[in-house]
Formats: sequence, C-alpha cells, structure tokens
Amino acid sequence: MKDGIFYWNTDPVIFSITDSFPLKYYGLFFVIGLLLGYQIVKRIYIKENIPVEKLDKLATYIFIGTLLGARLGHVLFYQPEYYFNHPLEIFLPIQEINGSYEFVGFQGLASHGGALGVLIAIIWYSIKYKTKLLWILDRVAIAIPVAGAFIRLGNFMNSEIYGKPTNGNWGVVFQRDDLIPRHPTQLYEALSYFLIFVILMYTYKNSKNKNFSGVLFGVFLILLFLARFIIEFFKENQVAFENQMTLNMGQWLSLPFIIAGILLIILQRKPSA
Repeated sequence: MKDGIFYWNTDPVIFSITDSFPLKYYGLFFVIGLLLGYQIVKRIYIKENIPVEKLDKLATYIFIGTLLGARLGHVLFYQPEYYFNHPLEIFLPIQEINGSYEFVGFQGLASHGGALGVLIAIIWYSIKYKTKLLWILDRVAIAIPVAGAFIRLGNFMNSEIYGKPTNGNWGVVFQRDDLIPRHPTQLYEALSYFLIFVILMYTYKNSKNKNFSGVLFGVFLILLFLARFIIEFFKENQVAFENQMTLNMGQWLSLPFIIAGILLIILQRKPSA
C-alpha cells in the first residue's frame, strides 16, 4: 500500500494439481462459501428439531441449481452469441484455442442466474418432498449472503469484476490488468453481504414466532439485490453492449428480485379478511 493506494497482484492460482488442472482461489472460496452456508442452515435445522437428513437432500438440489443457474445465466445474459456458436463450452470447462480445445475452467458464472437456479431447485425440492416452500426460503435466505460474500472474495483474488476508476489518490490497483486505482467493488459486495447475513440472523434469533411466512425471504431479496443495484454504479461493465445501457445488465436483473421481495412482504403482511 502506498499513499492510500493498495496494489494487488496476487496469482489467482494457488497451485497446479497437474499442468492442466490448477487450483484457484475462486474455486476454493466458492466451496468454502457453500460449506459455511450449509453449516448455518444445519444449525437452524437442529435448533428447530428438523432431521438433518432432509437438509442433506436439499443441499444437493441447491448445489446443482447454483452451478447450473450461474452458468446458464452467464451464457444467456452476457454472451449468448458466443456460446451458441461454441455449445460444448457451456457445460465443459474447455475453450477452443487455435483450433484445439484446452482446459481453462468455466469462464463465467452469473450471480443472478445462480439465484434463479437456487429458487427453481428449492421449488422442485418442496414439491417432491411436500415441504412448505416459504419455510425453506426463509431459512436458506439467512445463509445465502455468506456464500455470496465468499464468491465475491474469490472474484477479488482473481482480480476480476472490479470497479471503475476512483479518480483520486485512493483505491485498489489491479496490476494484472492496469495501473489505475479502482473501486474494489468485490469487497464492497462482500462486506454488504456479511452485513445482510447479520441482519437476517439477528431477526431470526430475536423473533419469538418463527413462522415468517416468506417475510424473511422478502427482506433478503430487497437488501441483497438493492445492495447489488447500488454497487453496480461503481462497477465496470462486464460486456461491451452494457456501455450503451442506462442501467447495466446486473441492475436490470436485480430489479425483478427487489420488486418480488416488496410484493412478498406486502402480501404476507396484508391482514386476512
């Protein structure tokens, strides 16, 4: 750090298991976030005397929904033309380089797609195992911000999804890309998500009536996607077509979640006739 500017040049690869299979901080943080989220919900299940075996099944659905949703979200929201011309790269961690395929890992996961994937997975689970949907959503919502925070820390380690120039004598210089002090928006999001987790957990622990009926999930949607919407103003656009948009893709995709959260709270708070 020098004169208010933090220089960041960490290698995103921790070590290489083989010449073509590196272990990266992003993948490690992704797994840590999911495991911590699982442990948080597990404590809730134990506290409410719900068999942990039910959570294990739910966790499998959520894990698959997260990966598929995040991957397909990136493909459809940000680079549909490229991936429609390279369909093998949608689900395989390879990329065509100079006429041959090379292992590169998955180049792109969209958080909004991951959110949709998780929601669909939970709906599917609730139908199959005849479990109250809103009951699950209220409890899973507490843990999701922790997983999201670790994913953003992984983005920071990768020197990706960073912010616009600060235009001042402070910020983070991501030396792997340029020498411009920028907003560390990955850290802004991570801190926001940790704060949201604290708010949701505090609300859960201090509520005598645990039948939130979706209100806690509604608060989660509003807080998390409002934070995302605001931070996007400081973030560099991910793809070129966003430069022509008043709001970028991340902001447009956040709006339906915010509206859904508001509507859910209004509907659940509305007194019955």
